[in-house]
Amino acid sequence: MRIRKALTGGLAATQLGILLTLIAPGTAGATPEIAECGVWAKSTIASGHGTLENLAFDGRGGLLLSELSLTGSGGALRRLTPDGALSTVAPIESPGGIVVSGATAYINSGNTLRSGLTDTPDGSIQSVDLTTGTVTTAASGLRMPNGLAQLPDGSFVVSRDLGSSTALTRIAADGTGAHPLAPDLTFTNGLAYDPSRRKLFVSTTFDSTTTIAAIAIDNPSAAPTRITLPGFGPLNSADDLTLGPDGAVYVTLNVAGQVVRVDPDTGHHCTIADNLPFATSVRFGQGPGWDPNSAYVTSFLGTVTRLTP
Repeated sequence: MRIRKALTGGLAATQLGILLTLIAPGTAGATPEIAECGVWAKSTIASGHGTLENLAFDGRGGLLLSELSLTGSGGALRRLTPDGALSTVAPIESPGGIVVSGATAYINSGNTLRSGLTDTPDGSIQSVDLTTGTVTTAASGLRMPNGLAQLPDGSFVVSRDLGSSTALTRIAADGTGAHPLAPDLTFTNGLAYDPSRRKLFVSTTFDSTTTIAAIAIDNPSAAPTRITLPGFGPLNSADDLTLGPDGAVYVTLNVAGQVVRVDPDTGHHCTIADNLPFATSVRFGQGPGWDPNSAYVTSFLGTVTRLTP
């Protein structure tokens, strides 16, 4: 039943890693150096919220959630408040990555297995006014846009981890001029821009080895630097990632059910939490009511988990 629903529902491409294994999360991948990191405390702060692909904080007391639909169509940008109240910001078809800039949330639409497998350019970046809920199209003609980042010049980068081309795409701030970025990277997924290092960090999902790559945006044609995590790539299924307040990269391993901390300068890595089934995305708290030192993790099972050092 799980296989049939996932295939017909057209979930995000990371679901494919789950379908390829269908083994218990938390046992699939390696648990690198967990003692050195220290295991963070876990608490579930929300559950039963459909299939959650991504999250971001709006800076005004809300946690934004990309909620996919198992029916294969539909979806929405939801808003969770610290007291547990959930509301709908706007309907978004098959939403993916979220980036908040001021009073605007940018969110990918069309992040489906169907679009990836058929190479259909029905994806877009939608701009959502967080005050009014008004939705406009910021960019269109994209193929299964999954992860999303915005660079200092206002341009966007989207990832794609399934299909004929799984490299990154960079799009100008006005929604035009889409072109490949770092084409040597494949099965790209999570994206996070680090303004202090002026680097874009990228995770790969279905490569044989799990890679965290760093692209220098001042020299984007240069080969990205790479950090490799232990374990077979698809059995980790690295998903979204973020920058922590300590300057480290934190990445969710979807099938392995873990969150791993990576020092981008030394390559040292350690697991801060495991037994997080089908974890999809991680962000540190921002705004009223959300702890900036805690990491919040979404999952395909509709949960939001707080990780506290």
